[in-house]
Amino acid sequence: MILAVTGGKGGVGKTTVALNLAHAIDGVAVDADLGMADLPEGRGPDLHDVLAGRAAPLEAVDESGPVDLLPCGRTLAGARAADPTALVDAVAAVERRYGDVVIDCPAGMSADAGLPLLAADACLLVAAPDAFALPDAIRTRALARVLDAAIERVVLNRAGASPPTGRVRDALGIPVETIPDAAVVDRARQSGRPVAAVAPDSPVADRFRSLAAVVGPDGR
Repeated sequence: MILAVTGGKGGVGKTTVALNLAHAIDGVAVDADLGMADLPEGRGPDLHDVLAGRAAPLEAVDESGPVDLLPCGRTLAGARAADPTALVDAVAAVERRYGDVVIDCPAGMSADAGLPLLAADACLLVAAPDAFALPDAIRTRALARVLDAAIERVVLNRAGASPPTGRVRDALGIPVETIPDAAVVDRARQSGRPVAAVAPDSPVADRFRSLAAVVGPDGR
């Protein structure tokens, strides 16, 4: 299964959701943000190298951490040399070897943001839990529909005590899940690890496991 984690703008927590879901389903997290990579860096070739034809996709998967990663490079030269249209085949190769893949998509509505949706079997739409984020989420839903990418859930990240789940569900017509705002999420992100590797018994780790049970391969 290939699951894309997308969103209408940066800063909503797509990378956090992607990394934690990949850990929960024992899959590979792919950093497909060619210009602004955010998943932890690897120790060898990266997605820039793969898309430039300098490395095979499986060579670039880093298995040294708590989550298997296909990281992306962080240089402008690497981004310019990469052929984004090769992404679909690269992700398919990783899926054939590892079984499950979670793609951390670029933010926005560019062509680069659409390509991971073409590769995916399904996607999650991550949004901030406020009214200002809703128009971006609606535009992202429209892009996913054009590309025939099924949005399984909207995830309101860093949600407070009273997230607008009903309003978002009514506006988008998609079931809504929430990830609470908690200090352990920041601690895990700063260490480049999933929450379950930092605080396995925390409510946030349980929430990510519950989300994975719904949208992961066993829940579809």
